[in-house]
Amino acid sequence: MFRQLEDAGLTDIHIGLDAATGMRAIVAIHSTARGPAIGGCRFLQYANEQEAMTDVIRLARGMSYKAALADLPHGGGKAVLLRPDRPFDRKALMQAFGRFVDTLGGRYITAVDSGSEVSDMDIIAQETRWVSCTSRSGDPSPYTAIGVLSGIQAFVKVGLGRQSLSGLRVALQGLGHVGMDLAQKLHAAGAQLVVSDLEQPHLDTAVRDFNAEVVEPDAIYAVDCDLFCPCGLGAILNENTIPRLRCKIVAGSANNQLAREEDGERLRERGILYAPDYIINSGGLIQVAMQHAGAPDGAIIDKIVGMGATLERLLEDALRLNLPIEKLADRLAEQRLHARHASQHHAA
Repeated sequence: MFRQLEDAGLTDIHIGLDAATGMRAIVAIHSTARGPAIGGCRFLQYANEQEAMTDVIRLARGMSYKAALADLPHGGGKAVLLRPDRPFDRKALMQAFGRFVDTLGGRYITAVDSGSEVSDMDIIAQETRWVSCTSRSGDPSPYTAIGVLSGIQAFVKVGLGRQSLSGLRVALQGLGHVGMDLAQKLHAAGAQLVVSDLEQPHLDTAVRDFNAEVVEPDAIYAVDCDLFCPCGLGAILNENTIPRLRCKIVAGSANNQLAREEDGERLRERGILYAPDYIINSGGLIQVAMQHAGAPDGAIIDKIVGMGATLERLLEDALRLNLPIEKLADRLAEQRLHARHASQHHAA
């Protein structure tokens, strides 16, 4: 476990157990150099505790990078709340998790993630103030979609030399909350959509409302298109799928899209431009963080749309220097984390 923490650059892990409710949770904190760690709580069933530990450690660093690149006064953290494999009282479980988060004294602010809901955050808020995404602040998914669209526009401008998305052929994988919002926005901008999803009602909506073409989940990788837009599970860009891609750009909302670090280089070797997920999908985090601080909605949206300009500059630099864009993004994130850490250390 300590080797995992060291390899990921994390500072601490917190484990919470409440036998009465069956609450078993892990909070991983990557950094608090820029401010309290912020990141969602996954509420999923895991095959075992090690799988849960690996997931939370892997995700925490991405949240630090996301917050740093968005220039937010936060570090990165993540929580997993292990879903019990026997009947449980969801309200009591969330209350117990809220009490656990409160014991961290503000080092970590929790929010919605896979498997958790806004209604869960309302319950958690009864036990701690270190929570966002309550019904008062709303679902961050539409804000994530706004940011992804801005990033896509930046990549299409720099990479394809096009000012408009009209006529762009987009293969969109995953029609969940963010994917469906993004599909609507892309359709409104004149893009032609090819979609895949595991839920038939989601596909029916896309066909009816966006005139989308449907393909089987495994066929989405081989669609001849301008843009592949992954909005579902992570690790979908790997040694098996990358050779099948027939796109010019990969830009979507899914977290941890690259299965391995070298997969970014595989994309570059094929001449495919890649938008690092922890930049392009940062709209939800920006909304969560700024809403928690009391910022008005207009300022939040301006900040999210501004991430498109960050991606535009990074892509121009990557093409000019012939370097993987994710390397430049990682370097910029680390510079911002270390600069804040160094200034804190100097002040002390």
